[in-house]
Amino acid sequence: MIWFIIKRLMQTIPVIIGVTIVVFVIMQLVPGDPAVLLAGEGATKETIEALRQQLGLHQPLYIQYFDYVSNLLRGDMGFSLKNNQPVLQEIMTRLPITLELAIFSTLITIVLGMLAGIVSAIRPYSILDTVVMVVALLGISLPSFWFGLMLMYSFSVKLQIFPVAGWDSMLHIVLPAFTLGAGGAAIVARMTRSSMLEVIRQDYIRTARAKGVKERVIIYKHALRNALIPVITVVGLQFGALLGGTVLVESIFAINGLGRMIVDAIRMRDLPVVQGGVLVASLVFVVVNLIVDILYRLFNKRIELN
Repeated sequence: MIWFIIKRLMQTIPVIIGVTIVVFVIMQLVPGDPAVLLAGEGATKETIEALRQQLGLHQPLYIQYFDYVSNLLRGDMGFSLKNNQPVLQEIMTRLPITLELAIFSTLITIVLGMLAGIVSAIRPYSILDTVVMVVALLGISLPSFWFGLMLMYSFSVKLQIFPVAGWDSMLHIVLPAFTLGAGGAAIVARMTRSSMLEVIRQDYIRTARAKGVKERVIIYKHALRNALIPVITVVGLQFGALLGGTVLVESIFAINGLGRMIVDAIRMRDLPVVQGGVLVASLVFVVVNLIVDILYRLFNKRIELN
């Protein structure tokens, strides 16, 4: 197990290098000059050129990239072009908020999705199964930003149950978490249903029923345990999707998380902040994938971790 973890961590190195290259190239293709944006309207050419020299923007792109990577290896992500604050400090301030939002959204995805999928699998092709699958289809189809606005209008503006925006208490978490988790719950519900139906048809389930084992024990101890493998995969992928979805949700609900920080940095062409934010988000996703692989082994001893 330890060797597997070390091996997987080593495999993340090319991924991280690829992320830094892709983000760097994309940011260079964005129209506008960071020096002009920082200097403001009416700045002279001399002022703009001095800023370019100060920021190292006058150097060739490959030198700018290698300077960034060499600093990164020393734990230095640079300074924000907008407020001259260390990028790592800004990220560590915003990251816990985004992780908290993603974790609560994932819990909603798992609980609602698996419950709906199990109910549908126990009563396949019934009216209840049809209703659950239709709701799941709607959950997949509805855009998260529209769903978030509808939740805000219904429960914040009209009913005044939850706060409209911010991140100060548990009440602030509910609407953003449901906005992010609803689509994932729909996907998990469909996957749980199909996986459960496949397992329930296996011979060992028929044998357990023939021996008089209680249906609840068959469903939750035998069928669900073996049906969880593909569901775990989907949940792991959904966590990555939730990290990406925080960009929209944090903007809608005025949450000062990592996603909103990246959006603001892209608007200002604050390259160090964008690179640092995307890099940290990629690292979190890699760690989640590693945890998913380990969970495979915990739920099914026959799976070898290579």
